[in-house]
Amino acid sequence: MATIQLEQVEKKFGELYAVKPMDLTIADGEFVSLLGPSGCGKTTTLRMISGLETVSGGMISLDGRNVTWRHPSDRNIAFVFQFYALYPHMNARQNIAFPLQAEGMDKADIEKRVEEVVKLLRIENLLNIRPSKLSGGDKQRIALARALVRRPAAFLMDEPLGALDAEFRETMRAEIKRLHLSIHATTVYVTHDQIEAMAMSDRIVVMSAAEVQQVGTPAEVYYDPANLFVARFIGSPGMNLIAGKFSGGNVHLPGGGVYEPPSGTSTKLGDELGGDGEIILGFRPEAAEINPNGALTGNVYATDMHGAYTMLHINLNENEIVHIRGDRSVSFPIGTQVRFDLNRDMVRFFDPKTENAIRPEARL
Repeated sequence: MATIQLEQVEKKFGELYAVKPMDLTIADGEFVSLLGPSGCGKTTTLRMISGLETVSGGMISLDGRNVTWRHPSDRNIAFVFQFYALYPHMNARQNIAFPLQAEGMDKADIEKRVEEVVKLLRIENLLNIRPSKLSGGDKQRIALARALVRRPAAFLMDEPLGALDAEFRETMRAEIKRLHLSIHATTVYVTHDQIEAMAMSDRIVVMSAAEVQQVGTPAEVYYDPANLFVARFIGSPGMNLIAGKFSGGNVHLPGGGVYEPPSGTSTKLGDELGGDGEIILGFRPEAAEINPNGALTGNVYATDMHGAYTMLHINLNENEIVHIRGDRSVSFPIGTQVRFDLNRDMVRFFDPKTENAIRPEARL
């Protein structure tokens, strides 16, 4: 497989950035997802790597070889699209074999390659069926097989599960992950679905407004978001973000609650803020625990039963509602006053002016 390196790669349309200058290295055998809302630049980035889109600046390297201006066919990269792009007049076997036939490969070698990928993806029963008779999930399996059969240096996947229903998406997520672990293929995967990115990736590149917001493992972008955008975007619901006031070493929250950071953290916050000032306290729903003697107080605004757990929506005041993940047996009437504490290891802080995280110490 291959290492992909982007150095100050950018894409502009006139004066408008589709992708702002970015640096990114994808290691040999790594699975990296480009995650973000529609229009953030993730597909444009993927297309620049493939050569389907020209760059406006910067350099793209594949295993140390500059491929910035090389034709897509000279990059030894396979592209898997959202809508399969299968030839309707060919059956599955013919679709899989076509790229090798186009290269003029010997028939016996083609048969050997096809049998290898068919066995790997366990699609023997689909080979004589035309695309019109296949389910969405099976069409995507054939598209994957057609990409695999070429033995490319890297795989680029653009929302490959976007056209599938929920059941097929779960199945295909597992298939793609299993495939990656089997062949250790360098893979760049574009998605707006954070569940896909979190479940499959070694690292996630979170993008917004044509710019990289954070690059990290799934745990890093979830527990240690680099800024408020990542904190809000990752998670369902996103991170609870409460605007407060840092004063006297403590964080004073709406509704009269006071959060007392550890002494070392408090000192770092004061240094970063230049003394007392506005601050945003963040925590994931599972970082809060209902406790009759808890330091923070609110009223139950609503409750949602999610099967394995209950999501409590707690009103700190008229403008601040936080989400707390509780045991499935937790039940409170609307309006009930509850007290809760926060797991200190899971509390995060942000500067409201820069929107960047304040990191008192190394995490994870």
